[in-house]
Amino acid sequence: MTGGGNDAATPAPCAARFPPPDRHDTATAMRNRLPPSPSSAGLTRRGLLIGGAAGVGLVLAWAVWPRRYLPNLTADKGETVFGAWIKIGDDGHVTVAVPQAEHGQGVYTALPQIVADELGADWRTVAVEPAPLNPLYANPLGANELFEAATTTTLTARWRDAHAVRIGMMLTAGSSSVRAFEDDLRQAGAAARVLLCKVAAARWGVDWQACDTKAGFVVHGTDRLRFADLAAEAAGGTLPDALPMRINQDDSRLSGQSLPRLDAPSKVDGSANFTGDVRLPDMVFASIRQGPIGESKLLRVDRAAADRIPGVLQVVTNDRWVAAIGNNWWAANRALDALAPRFETRRGVVTSATIDAALRAALDAPGQRIEAVGDVEAVLKDARPITADYRAGLAAHAAIETMSATARFTDGRLELWLPTLAPAMARDAAAAATGLAAEKVIIHPMLIGGSFGANLDHLCAEQAAVLAVKLKRPVQLTWSRVEDLLHDRFRPPAMARMAARLGPDGRILGWRARIAAPATGQEIAARLLAHDAGFRAAQALAPAGDRYAVAGAAPPYRIPAYAIDHHPAEIGVPTGHWRSGAHSYTAFFTECFLDELAHLSGTEALSFRIGMLGDNPRLARCLSTAASLGGWEGGIAGSGQGIACHSFRGSYIAVLVEAHVGEGGAVSVDRIVAAVDCGRQINPDLVRQQIEGGLLFGMAAAIGESIGITRGMPDARRLRDLGLPRLADTPDITVELISSEADPGGVSELAVPPVAPAIANALQAATGYRLRGLPLVPGSK
Repeated sequence: MTGGGNDAATPAPCAARFPPPDRHDTATAMRNRLPPSPSSAGLTRRGLLIGGAAGVGLVLAWAVWPRRYLPNLTADKGETVFGAWIKIGDDGHVTVAVPQAEHGQGVYTALPQIVADELGADWRTVAVEPAPLNPLYANPLGANELFEAATTTTLTARWRDAHAVRIGMMLTAGSSSVRAFEDDLRQAGAAARVLLCKVAAARWGVDWQACDTKAGFVVHGTDRLRFADLAAEAAGGTLPDALPMRINQDDSRLSGQSLPRLDAPSKVDGSANFTGDVRLPDMVFASIRQGPIGESKLLRVDRAAADRIPGVLQVVTNDRWVAAIGNNWWAANRALDALAPRFETRRGVVTSATIDAALRAALDAPGQRIEAVGDVEAVLKDARPITADYRAGLAAHAAIETMSATARFTDGRLELWLPTLAPAMARDAAAAATGLAAEKVIIHPMLIGGSFGANLDHLCAEQAAVLAVKLKRPVQLTWSRVEDLLHDRFRPPAMARMAARLGPDGRILGWRARIAAPATGQEIAARLLAHDAGFRAAQALAPAGDRYAVAGAAPPYRIPAYAIDHHPAEIGVPTGHWRSGAHSYTAFFTECFLDELAHLSGTEALSFRIGMLGDNPRLARCLSTAASLGGWEGGIAGSGQGIACHSFRGSYIAVLVEAHVGEGGAVSVDRIVAAVDCGRQINPDLVRQQIEGGLLFGMAAAIGESIGITRGMPDARRLRDLGLPRLADTPDITVELISSEADPGGVSELAVPPVAPAIANALQAATGYRLRGLPLVPGSK
């Protein structure tokens, strides 16, 4: 729970593995001990700084404030709290507080595994619960990945880290969970281990440094004492100045083992609770209908028709949407059709044609140089460059769980049960929507059914909050699948104009990527941080251009001169973070164009790549491993083989694909081989799961249906409209995890970017013609 406790009618998120808290008392304790929110405490200080300072002065002043935060983790009956991360029960269970949202990526297993490894716990006794709101759990690394576009200078980047902690920016984004929290979790596990060893050593009359922990016991020779028998006394102990970390590498170490997922049993037996499973006394159900994309206003509804639907209780309207309230969700959703809402859209209606026109116009207009090495313009102007244009369309998140929120407003306090990736920002947004102070809003983070970045946005939470306050009774708002697709924050479309010059030996001398795309990074920051004056001030200092919109476009190869330009496009469609973000299309542009250059130079595609990776041995090894495992034949005509690679967030991947065009012109992917170097692996099975899932996710986006827009409304209304691959379409998948002792890199998004270019390159080998647009449609350009 975040900022409060679960209601008595609501089980813990994963009751089979997660010990339920003492709910009512915990809610009071957490609310009273919650650190001041940025919207209340420090308001005058913030106002003075913003009003009386500007630019660098504001950033410096804010960054040097002293910071000290106390844990607010609450113990249930029979539990002892060890700092901000660990609770040990008198029955021996070890509960780990996890600040990251679990939406399938395995964070509810990987982070507790780090603690259990350093603590010496028995994995069978380890449980997990969501961490409360607290700056101690802030994720500056995730903020850097997501909001870099909003604050790109070195000065504001330093400020961004400090400010993210100060406002308690708990954030699940950017494949950052292990990278952001491993050190803190290891320190927490080591601290608890030392305290337990000290108490045991005192009872045995030995030096505590001669003691160790194993499988939930403190051990010294043949002496053994359970954690449960030591915890209450140990929590009051003192720590040495330097914590000794575990260095033994015997079978007792849990890190690096493929331990079973903590959330799997409850998801298998159905006891895991998602937002839609929450049931509160006197709760009603709501469904919502919003206007077309753009500046739309509700004009009228047919209330009488809705009243004739059995189970309908009420209709709530405002300028932006209409919601039907019922004693069951199906009745509420049926009422929306009966209401026949009519909206007026001003300032032009968005269509696929207007989006394409906006991208082309942006690409023809001057852009903003985001990154450059050498003088690429001088290299390209001295010879006729090789050019190619590419395009990527809108992409939907289409998570299995649609947007949902459960809200209750009682005694001036608002509680929200949410599938959120950003609980503090959701809290602030709900508070602003209802006119409440942020400390009057309590967020209960729930398990999430997919997300892929969609649950960074909190529009549904705002709507549920408004409904709960108006209805004065608990309400569960669930978007229908149609509504979820119509009002998704899509992965933005993009167009690229690539140019390069080859030398006499076939090597690339110069490379330029001009990419037209919406300024999605700035859009995400403006939307998610709308209630944070500090970030708005820093955003005003950021230079033009959006690094997020072209992230991943810099080639990983040794090229003497290259440049990346962003051409911001106003397309009129809200966009958001989608699994791997802009890397999903920039890798397509880069790896397809590189393949074309290899063909023009007369060089086999694998050798062409490896020849330019002299200073990137980890990526080169991934390429050679994938080629060896996949039986690479050189990508010759008729082979149907393609290869691509990518690196970001400290990890490296190469993908080999075999594909062909089947009957009716449909693309069929027969085989995928991936080689991955993501550094040290906490749980190899979790890594494999994320790589396999990412490969399929990327494949679905590459060969599925395009998201078209007609009269301000996306054409896709059901999952079947997306052309998602089914089980029968799933190729044979081989994943090789390369052993490495490097620091862990990001994993959950890693496999998405290289799949599409690998498929496109395979289709070129199979058919002899090049597809330059996503999704890949044979016969198109």
